[in-house]
Amino acid sequence: MSMIKRLSILYLLAVITACSSISSKDSAPKKAPDVSSVPNAVPRDEPRSKYGNPSSYEVFGKRYYTLKSSQGYHQKGIASWYGTKFHGKRTSSGETYDMYAMTAAHKTLPLPSYVEVTNLNNGRKVIVKVNDRGPFHEDRLIDLSYSAATKLGIIGKGTGYVDIKAVSTNHNSAPVDKIIVEAQSNPTASKAGLFLQLGAFSTEHSAENLRQKVQSQINDAVVIAPLHKPNSTLYRVRVGPLQSTDYGNRLASRLLDLGFNDAHIVVE
Repeated sequence: MSMIKRLSILYLLAVITACSSISSKDSAPKKAPDVSSVPNAVPRDEPRSKYGNPSSYEVFGKRYYTLKSSQGYHQKGIASWYGTKFHGKRTSSGETYDMYAMTAAHKTLPLPSYVEVTNLNNGRKVIVKVNDRGPFHEDRLIDLSYSAATKLGIIGKGTGYVDIKAVSTNHNSAPVDKIIVEAQSNPTASKAGLFLQLGAFSTEHSAENLRQKVQSQINDAVVIAPLHKPNSTLYRVRVGPLQSTDYGNRLASRLLDLGFNDAHIVVE
């Protein structure tokens, strides 16, 4: 392994460790500023972070796999936020964390990515740039900057139930919803490539544990779909092929209510 590659890996691990540390010392600014005029992040084409996109990485004994693309990403789950403790420190992408900017941290989306986050409790929406890794808690999906969390109205409570959709930076590409609708209208695509993914694991044992838990809650067949990579295999737990996105969304909502927070529709 070259010295440059070693340094890159050490840098990434240091950044991830810093962003994933669990402490009660993180907080909002002592004097809360007015962030109502802070604009949404503006999606634009940018090069991938040199250090923030390893094929996989491990934190607290769990391995995470970086998505090749954010296109089609749509998921519901719990959002949290981070503030003064990390303000001014390096993010996993190499950028400096600014709690007053419209940014976020995510475990698997490519860095950078752009997503629309909707607070499902009050309907408020923001667009943020994903430039960091985290939150490394089983029940949390995204970590928002102080400004983004404030505009969504989750600062006081600390967390909120949100809907996250990828925002394309390519104006010539189809929106996420259109991609899914086209898959529905094409019988071959619908039969071959519309799934509800419940999780992905580096070991078949972990995947089987989730498959059994979900199968005990629903009548649809839950299967393990291995994805073979050059040096490893990713075991994906899925339901499908689905006949429609409407059914998939209803099933995903039901599973989310049951505590399966990673349920989301994928198109292949």
